[in-house]
Amino acid sequence: MLKAYYSKATLEAGCDEAGRGCLAGPVMAAAVILPQDYRHKLLTDSKLLTKKQRQELRLEIEQNALSWSVALATQLEIDQINILNASFLAMHRAIDGLNRQPEQLLIDGNRFNKYQNIPHRCIVKGDSKYFSIAAASVLAKTHRDELMENLAGRHPEYHWNTNVGYPTRAHRQAIEYFGVTPFHRRSFQLLPAQLELF
Repeated sequence: MLKAYYSKATLEAGCDEAGRGCLAGPVMAAAVILPQDYRHKLLTDSKLLTKKQRQELRLEIEQNALSWSVALATQLEIDQINILNASFLAMHRAIDGLNRQPEQLLIDGNRFNKYQNIPHRCIVKGDSKYFSIAAASVLAKTHRDELMENLAGRHPEYHWNTNVGYPTRAHRQAIEYFGVTPFHRRSFQLLPAQLELF
């Protein structure tokens, strides 16, 4: 069972991102403030859930959170400031979107750029330890997948409806054959080093 809070004395927001390892599309982040007595037997790291479970949990979280927000950093920003800083930027934007100001931030991972004057705690594998971070992982993942599935309608040859931008074999083969789109991250190694983009 995941923990409901790190400190009972503070209003906490869990933060997580999705899409760091993708070749195309933005990195998406979410911030979620849950009631301190929140419990859910299914909620955990979004990577451990099925697509159907994630969609069901998304509705549950959006209906029951005290506040939630989703934001992104574009592929152009990723190329300009690198994926790590773009992930932090997306998290900051998600926190900006909350309609309640948290007193503490729980961040999935081991690094973070400080947000204003709000204290934060980095928690490795936090999405499998705290409900608020798990909730953020579900929202970031489902919102990003939805965005990439919509973009797949414009560029069906890259199979974003199934790979959502991750470096699958079919995705790399499409890049090799069709080249890149404006949604690809030019700073990433899109193809093996021996192959050239056109």
